[in-house]
Amino acid sequence: MVSKTKVTTRLRLVLLLGAFSALGPLTIDMYLPSFPQIAADFGSKASMVQLSLTACLIGLGLGQIIIGPLSDVHGRRKPLIYSMLLYLVASFLCAVAPNIILFIIARFVQGFAASAGIVISRAIVRDLYSGSELTKFFSLLMLVNNLFPLIAPMAGSGVISFTTWIGIFIALSLVGLVLVILATLNLKETLPVQNRIQGNFGELFRGIQTLLKDRQFVGYALAQGIMVGGVFAYVSGTPFIYQNIYGASPQLFALLFASNGISLIIGSQVVGRFNHLISERRFLVIGLLLSGLSSLIALIVILTRGPLFGLVTPLFFFVMSIGMTSTASFSLAMQSQSKMAGSASAFLGLLPFVLGSLTSPLVGIAGEYSAVPMGVTILMTSILALLAYLGLVQRERPDLGKESSVT
Repeated sequence: MVSKTKVTTRLRLVLLLGAFSALGPLTIDMYLPSFPQIAADFGSKASMVQLSLTACLIGLGLGQIIIGPLSDVHGRRKPLIYSMLLYLVASFLCAVAPNIILFIIARFVQGFAASAGIVISRAIVRDLYSGSELTKFFSLLMLVNNLFPLIAPMAGSGVISFTTWIGIFIALSLVGLVLVILATLNLKETLPVQNRIQGNFGELFRGIQTLLKDRQFVGYALAQGIMVGGVFAYVSGTPFIYQNIYGASPQLFALLFASNGISLIIGSQVVGRFNHLISERRFLVIGLLLSGLSSLIALIVILTRGPLFGLVTPLFFFVMSIGMTSTASFSLAMQSQSKMAGSASAFLGLLPFVLGSLTSPLVGIAGEYSAVPMGVTILMTSILALLAYLGLVQRERPDLGKESSVT
């Protein structure tokens, strides 16, 4: 029986790491309701505002591949503190940017700094847990993390109801200040000096090359990355689709977007709760199939110009599948990576944001009043993720039904 003290300690750690890992979705989602307002203020096209999201995603991806390996060398605590300071400054620069170009640059820096919260929090989890305990703890971390897609758009729409979009980035600056304080006062180092990688950056990237030779690791990483890339197409497209095509208010958009935060929570918690009965690999397959079916239905609704409810419903299940696949694939990929947890976490974090930076601009290629590009993009990412799993993981280990939940 787990002691009350152990449960309390774990809960505190989940909340602490959740605050840092949620910085990514908070940075992405909070300003979404203000997309039309930002475009109007800067006198720019919707595609330029979406490019600010792309820049943030590139920063989030690039930052992880740099900061993750650095945390394997210098420990988890110091890189996180310095990154939170940079995040504070970058958020303020977004608020005072005089034009869309400088705003996009500031968003890149903001994303780069926020990446530390994602990659280092996940590396800390791997420092402390393994096997089924890793899956359970990560599902709890995802529970906290996935609350922010619920909160962030509503917070953003609340801010712009009494001020402008600038207030959103002032608020994010204050979040950065709070995280600096938390990292300084409450975070303990989890990577002892004797367990750190010794050497230069070249040796670190040679270690990443070793990861890339692991077919199963790459298969899990691609399945997760491509799926999340599809989510970013949804994230980038729905502010214009819901508001410009269906006439939803910023407040209604925030509620609809938040409902999919609930579906993320459901997907991740199902995996964490029942991983002792159903293996992580089986959950991954279920999630991939659910993604394909729901995205196909969403595209059919778009092509037939169905009602808003008809589009929101399959997107709810599409996002639920992301919760399932992200939790299962992360645990499966990380279970064999103890010495290079930071680098492995960085690679797992890099792919979604790199792919997201590619899919986000695609949804705007037909203009602000067409949802077809988003529908096609999320369907194609669902198909490609399934093919990556079948080609790299299933081909090497076809014994899906025999695998236990702990590998």
